[in-house]
Amino acid sequence: MKNITDMREQVKRCPWCLSNPLYMEYHDREWGVPVHDDRKWFEFLTLEGAQAGLNWLLVLKKRENYRRAYDRFDFTKIARYDAGKVAALLADPGIIRNRAKIAASISNAKAFIRIREEYSSFDRYIWPFVNGKPWRNHWKTDRQIPARTAISDALSADLRKRGFQFVGSTIIYAHMQATGMVNDHLITCFRHKELMENPEGDG
Repeated sequence: MKNITDMREQVKRCPWCLSNPLYMEYHDREWGVPVHDDRKWFEFLTLEGAQAGLNWLLVLKKRENYRRAYDRFDFTKIARYDAGKVAALLADPGIIRNRAKIAASISNAKAFIRIREEYSSFDRYIWPFVNGKPWRNHWKTDRQIPARTAISDALSADLRKRGFQFVGSTIIYAHMQATGMVNDHLITCFRHKELMENPEGDG
């Protein structure tokens, strides 16, 4: 695969990713690719909760630190984190050291496990919110892309009812975009066509 930066002028991308090579790589390889692995679902939920009030690029820069600090997002381990582990996380400069967000990641792991016990997997729980397949949009400009939708409102409300925190509708819509529940690449972006032709992506 060609270097992402070298490809900048050769293909059209969504404007939001053009400011940073890390953004571009994430856009090209992950954003909008449907997720089906439960650990990956939990990773995105945790990182998007950490992003609240901040920006996604900051979280992407800290992503590998999060994977290290959070046992590769093993939700069964995270659900058992105790006060000592919380103290260690609060002292870790590689992650966002916010007590409320750290506490939420642990309670969310417990709620995540309860959903798995009910549905056998989180994947089986979440995809029916979009009838089991990616919602395909056809936006011409980024100004058309909503910050939330009726579906993200419903999913947010259900997650909150189940005990999740930091899952407001705006956060959840970003979650849906990231995990391929919705294809919000602009129609001028090369990934829009690729994901239309191959909804499961290539990553």
